[in-house]
Amino acid sequence: MSFSALPDPVELAIPAFIVLLLAEIFWAWRRAPDEYETMDTAASLAMGFGNLAIGIAQAGLVLAATEWVYRYRIFDIGYSVWAFVAIFVAEDFCYYWFHRLSHEYRFWWAAHVNHHSSQHYNLSTALRQTWTGGIAGTFVVWLPLALIGFPPALIAFEKGVSLVYQFWIHTRAIDRLPAWFEAIFNTPSHHRVHHATNPRYLDSNYAGILIVWDRLFGTFVPEDDVDPIRYGLVRNICTFNPLKIALHEWVAIAHDVRRAKSMRDAFMYVFGPPGWSPDGAGKTSAELRAVWRARRAAAQPARNAIADDTV
Repeated sequence: MSFSALPDPVELAIPAFIVLLLAEIFWAWRRAPDEYETMDTAASLAMGFGNLAIGIAQAGLVLAATEWVYRYRIFDIGYSVWAFVAIFVAEDFCYYWFHRLSHEYRFWWAAHVNHHSSQHYNLSTALRQTWTGGIAGTFVVWLPLALIGFPPALIAFEKGVSLVYQFWIHTRAIDRLPAWFEAIFNTPSHHRVHHATNPRYLDSNYAGILIVWDRLFGTFVPEDDVDPIRYGLVRNICTFNPLKIALHEWVAIAHDVRRAKSMRDAFMYVFGPPGWSPDGAGKTSAELRAVWRARRAAAQPARNAIADDTV
C-alpha cells in the first residue's frame, strides 16, 4: 500500500464499533436499563447511515477543494513519520475550532445540532451525525492544512482517525480514567460534559482527541458529581424522525429570518449565537451560564450559613 492510498480508518473500525455497541447494550441491560431507548437508537443509526451516504456523495467536492488548495501549498510535507505526528496535532487543532465554531454560530450549529439532540448518551449517539455539514461548508476549517502542505490523503486519513477515537467516548459505562490521561486526552467524562444541557456545562470541552486545547483556550469544564448531567438540547425537539432531527434548526432559521424586523436581526438570526433573539426572549449559552452563576453566587451566603450551623 502506498502512502497516497491510505485506508479509511472509519471503514476499518466498523467491526469494532459493532462489538463495542453490543457490549454496551449488554452492560446497560445489566446495570442501566434506561440507557437505551429503541426509537432513539434507531434514529441515531438512521442519522449515521444518512451521513455516510451524503458523505460519499459530497466526497468528490471536498476532495476537489482540498486538492485545489494543495496546488498552492507553502511546503512540500509529503509522507513521513514526523508528518503523521504533525498532522495528528494539526488536524486535532482544526477539529477543536470547527467544533467550537459549530456551537458559537447558529449557521454551523444548524448542521451540528442533530448530534446533541438525543436525550440519551451511549455509543449509538456517536453515530448521530450531520446530514448538512457539507452544505454549511464546515470542511473549510481543514483547508489550511492543505495550504501548509499536508497531502489531501493524509488529512482525510487523520480526520478518520479522529472520528474513530471519538466513538468510544460516547458512553456512561466508563467513569474517570487515570489523572494523566484525563489531563491530556478527551475522555468519556470530558465528553459527557460537552453533551450536557446544565448551564454550568454549556459550550465546553470541544476537544476531538486532545483535551489540551480546551485547557489552553479556557473552554474546559470538569464533570462534577454534585451536578448530574442532563443530556439533549436546552429546548428538546422530542422527535425520532431523522428528517426533523437533521433539518429542524434550518427550518427554525428560515422562520426567524422571515419574521425579522431589520437586516441586522436577520443577520443575527443566521450568524449570531444559537438562542439569540432581538428582544432577549431567547437565551444564548453565555446568558444561561451568567444566570446560573448569579443564582449560585446569591445562594452562597445561605450555604455558608448552613455550614456554620452544622459545625
